[in-house]
Amino acid sequence: MSDTRPDAIFFNGRITTLDRSKPLASAVAVKAGRFVAVGDDQEILALAGDNTRRVDLKRRSVLPGLFDNHTHVVRGGLNYNLELRWDGVRSLADALDMLKRQVAVTPAPQWVRVVGGFTEHQFVEKRLPTLQEINAIAPDTPVFLLHLYDRALLNGAALRAVGYTKDTPAPPSGEIVHDAAGNPSGLLLAKPNATILYATLAKGPKLPLDYQVNSTRHFMRELNRLGVTGVIDAGGGFQNYPEDYEVIQKLADAGQITVRLAYNLFTQKPKEEKADFLKWTSSVKYKQGDDYFRHNGAGEMLVYSAADFEDFRQPRPDMPANMEGDLEEVVRVLVQNRWPWRLHATYDETITRALDVFEKVHRDTPLTGIHWFFDHAETISDRSIDRIAALGGGIAVQHRMAYQGEYFIERYGARAAEATPPVKRMLEKGVQVSAGTDATRVASYNPWVSLSWMVTGKTLGGMQLYPQRNLLDRETALRMWTENVAWFSNEEGRRGRISAGQLADFIVPSKDFFQVPEDEISFLTSHLTVVGGRVVYGESDFAALDDNPLPPAMPDWSPTRTFKGYGAWGEPEGAGRNSLNPARYRNMAACGCGTHCGLHGHSHADAWASSVPSSDPKSFFGALGCSCWMV
Repeated sequence: MSDTRPDAIFFNGRITTLDRSKPLASAVAVKAGRFVAVGDDQEILALAGDNTRRVDLKRRSVLPGLFDNHTHVVRGGLNYNLELRWDGVRSLADALDMLKRQVAVTPAPQWVRVVGGFTEHQFVEKRLPTLQEINAIAPDTPVFLLHLYDRALLNGAALRAVGYTKDTPAPPSGEIVHDAAGNPSGLLLAKPNATILYATLAKGPKLPLDYQVNSTRHFMRELNRLGVTGVIDAGGGFQNYPEDYEVIQKLADAGQITVRLAYNLFTQKPKEEKADFLKWTSSVKYKQGDDYFRHNGAGEMLVYSAADFEDFRQPRPDMPANMEGDLEEVVRVLVQNRWPWRLHATYDETITRALDVFEKVHRDTPLTGIHWFFDHAETISDRSIDRIAALGGGIAVQHRMAYQGEYFIERYGARAAEATPPVKRMLEKGVQVSAGTDATRVASYNPWVSLSWMVTGKTLGGMQLYPQRNLLDRETALRMWTENVAWFSNEEGRRGRISAGQLADFIVPSKDFFQVPEDEISFLTSHLTVVGGRVVYGESDFAALDDNPLPPAMPDWSPTRTFKGYGAWGEPEGAGRNSLNPARYRNMAACGCGTHCGLHGHSHADAWASSVPSSDPKSFFGALGCSCWMV
């Protein structure tokens, strides 16, 4: 007879279950990767057997594991160890210092890449680096810097590496900016299509397979450190199936996946979209895989003619006249095979036209029971929300406006930005809706930035985007990242809450999410991350419990070895000094500069007003002992 005792019991916690029938608990029992009991310490500890692992949660707050509804972990993992991440770095001065140090250790012919996850508005300097600054730092090492979907900066060495000259033809829907002499300046612009940016990045060196496996494991561990226990991967441009999924499959076969991953298949060739999905629906079974790695349907790109990229620095693109015909062909294939789909759509104009197609198909072959949905939907109308609800669809929102809100307001005005997307309205109308990041090339993979955005309504630059009436309370925001996402992976009742029968995924945040000041939500991490009852990440009180040791990041010059990840947390008193501490950042933000003085910090006004010689830049103390005068 098999042992029915729990594999593990976690007790002495303050557990938010999100189960309305039992909202609070102090202990859980786990068996075979699922919760088998949730309750108080006495009743749960009584279930323990001789071989049951007992973990004291030390009265810390506990939440269900966070589940990203839209990210790009497959692609992001292949490249994570190659990328210098500026995610969460609060000063351009710090970011450029990181770049300088990385250039110094990166061997030829490798590049230094800063690929998304940040916005110029997060820097206290409120600007991007200039090409002159990048070239001065890296005269010989190729540097590629991607900012959102709007532009890329390449230094001279990178231009030489990719072969762009004055004779390089202009790309469709993009621009290679030239200088007065007709030579490429190093600035690439999406107008509005990001293909030129991604095609250029794809020219860089790639890691060998064993390094990609290492890189993906380090990316997953970084997600675990931030409390992410699951994701839905939305495919991506230049991400090929099945070739680029080999790494994830290897990790799945070895039992080394620590972030549950459901993947959507993204069409790969313009004008051959129907052929892609005919091939895949005949060779890939919907839901094939297991609880750690499985298929989740089609998208986010179904047809290229329906792709309305959200570069808010450019006018809204009109989709071509053939959009409806292209989309209908693919959707009919998907409906006939009962495959769910997701469709990237920024603007209501695109959503309206897509809904015309979905309703037409529905009249012939009902969509009932197919968990299809739109992604992003920043400018969706009430009418479109109602149409989606009537068809049984959903809306997956992401916090792209936290990174681009300033550009949206500049083009469309503050009033138009008040509900972009109208999350609260979606919830009121009863449509299926959940939250995610769209990491890594636009927004960051940090879930707490998304939670902060929904609760505060602020961009990373501190701009108040949304009025109070459009903000979410913390519990609703948390449900957007947990139980609500389960519908989008067709796993309702199986994950997203801490309740018996559900997957045993939960976290202990670094501070209590429900008590921490609003402006500190984005600084949260996880001190204990549990996936399927296994401790995949532990630090602080729980460091000794970590069951997921990793080899060092490969290659040995990888930025991941030095800076680790979000906010350069690998150097809390170095590159991450101004990014990891809310009080320090508030001080910087109030000052509005990226230069801190070793004596006065950012209290420049105090220094200038003082009687010590620091107020005289010509004196020894002012010129060499204090940098306040440089501001």
